[in-house]
Amino acid sequence: MTRIHLVDDDRGLVHALAINLRAHGFDVGCSFDGTTALKAVAATPPDLVVVDLGLPDIDGVDVVVGLRAWSDVPVIVLSARDGQRDKVRALDVGADDYVTKPFGMDELLARIRAAVRRAGGADRTAPVITAGSLRIDLVARQAIRDGREVMLTPTEWHLLEMLVRHQGQLVSQQQLLNEIWGPGYSEQSNYLRVYVARLRRKLEADPARPVHLITVAGSGYRFDTEG
Repeated sequence: MTRIHLVDDDRGLVHALAINLRAHGFDVGCSFDGTTALKAVAATPPDLVVVDLGLPDIDGVDVVVGLRAWSDVPVIVLSARDGQRDKVRALDVGADDYVTKPFGMDELLARIRAAVRRAGGADRTAPVITAGSLRIDLVARQAIRDGREVMLTPTEWHLLEMLVRHQGQLVSQQQLLNEIWGPGYSEQSNYLRVYVARLRRKLEADPARPVHLITVAGSGYRFDTEG
């Protein structure tokens, strides 16, 4: 059964949507604020998330950003904000579709079916990765080694997050540089060497012989859970 998680502080709307979706054969979970939603989706990954932008604690865009830190689950924004800037921003950070309130239920159902169909094998991997003595929580944005939190700078975290999200796969130098520093830094491979060395000092048992943060000579880097 396809599982949908609804995120909206309008409890009446959520209740009505849940009834309608269940009547159409969907399994439905609900949250009424962004923080609770991120925790709930991490605990029980759904097949699709429907999120409002005007949440009481954090903006719905921040929920999309939080989800995209570890998951490719389809996200439909359902919001009364109809400005082009809001739509572009939500889509740019990773939303798959944008539906403006008020809306027709038939249209929303069609968009849900289309998003689930397009997603096919969306990545719903659990957001906590264990690698030897390391525990990396992509939702809480924490790296823990030997039971103690490791303090990382925003740039160090961004680099680690990219590698962990592609665990076991080569991530090219250019891809890392473009994503973290921007297109103007695509030739600055020395930046990567410096920051990878910092991560190894903080996360590897023996930085000189890394088993998790692996260099693929002349190509890029790879994060391995096995060491």
